[in-house]
Amino acid sequence: MKSIELGAAAWRKSSYSASNGGECVEVAPGFPGLVPVRDSKDPDGPALFFPAASWQAFVAGVRAGELPF
Repeated sequence: MKSIELGAAAWRKSSYSASNGGECVEVAPGFPGLVPVRDSKDPDGPALFFPAASWQAFVAGVRAGELPF
C-alpha cells in the first residue's frame, strides 16, 4: 500500500460550516486523482481517500438533493 504524506496539506471545509466546529468534514485539494477527507473535529485523526470522480459525484448528488438525508 502506498503511503501519502498529508503534513503539508491545505485542508478546507465548507463555507456553510458553523464556526463552532459542528458536524463537518474537511478536504485537501492538490492530490491528483484523490480527495483526502477528514473529520474537522479530529484534525490529527485518520483521513479517508476517495477517487476524485467518486467525490465529485457525491458532491453533485448532495447539491442536487439526490441523497436521502
